[in-house]
Amino acid sequence: MDVMDAILKRRSIRDFEDKPIEKEKLERVLEAGRQAPSAGNAQPWKIVVVTDAKTRKKLVQAANGQAFVGEAPAVLVGCAAKTDKVMSCGQRAYPIDVAICMTTMSLAAMGEGLGTCWIGAFKEDAVKELLGIPDDVRVVELMPIGYPTSQPGARTRMPMDDFAVFEKWS
Repeated sequence: MDVMDAILKRRSIRDFEDKPIEKEKLERVLEAGRQAPSAGNAQPWKIVVVTDAKTRKKLVQAANGQAFVGEAPAVLVGCAAKTDKVMSCGQRAYPIDVAICMTTMSLAAMGEGLGTCWIGAFKEDAVKELLGIPDDVRVVELMPIGYPTSQPGARTRMPMDDFAVFEKWS
C-alpha cells in the first residue's frame, strides 16, 4: 500500500478481531514511529506497548470507560520523556513530536493491514499509575491497534478551498 492509499483509507477503528498482532508487524509499526521527525531531532518519545489482556482491561477505566481500548490486542501509549523544549515559534515541542510519531505509526499500521484509533480521552494520572510511568513524563495519546472487524466508510472532509489558501490568509 502506498502512502496516499494509507492516508485515504485510514479510519478510526473501534472494533477489533480477537487475534494477536504478529511480532514482525508490530516491530515494523514501531520502527516507523522511531523514524518519525521531531523538533531538533530531540526524539522526546517513548512508546509503552501494552499487550497483556489484564492491563488492557484496566486501561479501559483510565480511558473513560471506552471498552474497545481493552478489546484491541495491543495499545500503544505515546509518552513524552522530554517536555522542556520550546520551539522558536513558542510552541511546546513534545505534543507535536509525539503526534507526528503516532501518526506515522498509524499509517504504517494501515500498510500492515491493522487499524488504530487516536484516544485523547483518558485520565493521565490513572494511565501513569497503571503502567508505572514516571511523574515527569507526559502521556500524550493512547492508540489501540489490531485487526479491524470492518472498515468504516469515509467521513466528510472540508472543501479544499476552506482547507488551504495560497500565499496569504484570505
